[in-house]
Formats: sequence, C-alpha cells, structure tokens
Amino acid sequence: MKALITGASSGIGREMAIELSNMGYSLILVARRTNKLEELKKELKTSSQIITLDISKPENCYYLYEEVKNENIDVIINNAGFGLFGKFKETNLDKELEMIDTNIKAVHILTKLFLKDFVEKNRGYILNVASSAGFASGPLMSTYYATKGYVLKLTEAISEELRREKSKVYIGALCPGPVDTEFNDVADVKMAIKQLTSKQVSRYAIKEMFKNKSIIVPGLKMKIVCTMSKFLPRKTLTKITYNIQKKKEV
Repeated sequence: MKALITGASSGIGREMAIELSNMGYSLILVARRTNKLEELKKELKTSSQIITLDISKPENCYYLYEEVKNENIDVIINNAGFGLFGKFKETNLDKELEMIDTNIKAVHILTKLFLKDFVEKNRGYILNVASSAGFASGPLMSTYYATKGYVLKLTEAISEELRREKSKVYIGALCPGPVDTEFNDVADVKMAIKQLTSKQVSRYAIKEMFKNKSIIVPGLKMKIVCTMSKFLPRKTLTKITYNIQKKKEV
C-alpha cells in the first residue's frame, strides 16, 4: 500500500503521513522544505520517499506525476495550499496568483492525471483538502475562499461522475474549519474561534475517506455551521463571513 501527500512537511499533511504510516502505508512525501521532510521521515514507521518540489509551478506537477506514475499508488492527498488575509484591493497580486496556482491548478492537474490511472485500474483514493471556506464567499480572504470553493465544487462534480459510472474509485473533499497549523502565520491571521488540532483533523479525515464519505467536515460545530450556511441568503452569509474574518485581523 502506498500514498502520496503534497504539502507533507507540516500541519495536516504531516499528520496524515504519520497516520497512514501507522496503518502500514509506505509514503511519497512532497513539499518545498527538504529539512522538514527529512525530520518527518525519521518519525515514520514505514518506508518513505522524499520529493522536494514547488507544485505552484504547473510544470512541476507534470514532473511529479511522471516520476511516480509507475509506483502503484493507492492514495493521493492533495493537501498543499495557503491563504492570504486582507482587502482585495490591497493584497499582493503575485502572492494571490501563486495561491491560485497552488490551491487550484496543482490540485486540478494532479487530480486529473492520477484519476485517469485510478479509473483504468478501477481502484484508488483521492482526497482533496478544501476548507469550510469553500461553502461561502470570504470578504478579507476573498481569493482563498474562492480557491477552496473551486476545489470543493470540482471534487463534488467528479464524485458524481464516478458514481454514475459505478466506479470503485473514490474522490472526496476535506473541509475543515480553523486548524492549529502554520497556515495562520502564512495568512497573517489570528483565529477567532477554537481550533482543532492537525492530528484530530487528519485522523478523522482518513477514517471518513476509507468510509467513502465524499464531503468530510471534522467537528460537530463546523458540521452545524456548514449545514446552516446552505439555508442562509447568500448576501446574509457574506455579511456574517465578513464579521468572522474581521476578528482574525492581527
């Protein structure tokens, strides 16, 4: 059994690697920081391969696929991503475009390439890490919310295609709320509500993935919030989201 995880050097990706290793999976760990991957490798119970790569560059996504396509991979976890806080008119455009490349393009490319192989052999799991942000529009984190909305909607659509084909391939979206990771430092925010740990989110996500749950929302509070958001007028939901985001301002 083998799994590939992007963004494996910290946070949810790191904890997922540990969880899958404990379950007996060998791992392909992908991230930009070799030293962090080396540290993780020493903690794992199973064999692991390190690939230092910046998947915000589309050509690197194709390179990654070519490097590992013959490795008989069972699980793909598209976890790499980051956020950025601030008014849209003021946030850095280059950083936003890098976010789109990481949060959307990389997920899209890797999902398509590996999905084709999984469908051909009629087995495999793909878990795309979205966010509870994907259920709403996000003033003050507009680009991040939009990218996670893309991941969520793309994953839902592919899941329905596979269901109608009676495929045994799984694809799902992990949609956590606030998680205590490096994300907060990168996005330059402070969370206004209690956060789950990366370990809590990862254990729950992997358990639900193997149950073939298509949309995975860890935590009872976030399940309630995400369910309620479906019934609110979009304008009202956007106003509420603004007020929540405003409290994150450092």
